[in-house]
Amino acid sequence: MTPTIVAAAVIAVLLSALVVLQAGVAAGAPWGRLVWGGGHRVLPARLRVGSAVSVILYAAFAGIVFSRAGVLPGGDTTVIHVLTWALLAYFVIGIVMNAVSRSRPERLTMTPVCVVLAAATLVVARG
Repeated sequence: MTPTIVAAAVIAVLLSALVVLQAGVAAGAPWGRLVWGGGHRVLPARLRVGSAVSVILYAAFAGIVFSRAGVLPGGDTTVIHVLTWALLAYFVIGIVMNAVSRSRPERLTMTPVCVVLAAATLVVARG
């Protein structure tokens, strides 16, 4: 396996875990301290909607990564190249945002997740 494929697999595993987390909090699971600033154990309705939208976005992120990695078609297009670098920027911003969260559980969980996502996305983007 190439480093790009391994990085794409790592991203897929982490995004899958995030889908489970966000779908859970959207459905009312008491994991709110891990997301959206950690201010709620159970998310209010507006943040539940945000979590549901996140699930859809994570699926799109996976599509971009798999395309750039050559698993799905279109990876050599300018659009996919730009979207992959934009995704890297998103994960880097996520590192900063989670690192400054007032929620200790969110800082300790989501910051390292974003670091790994950013590093793996860099490998895919450069691939």
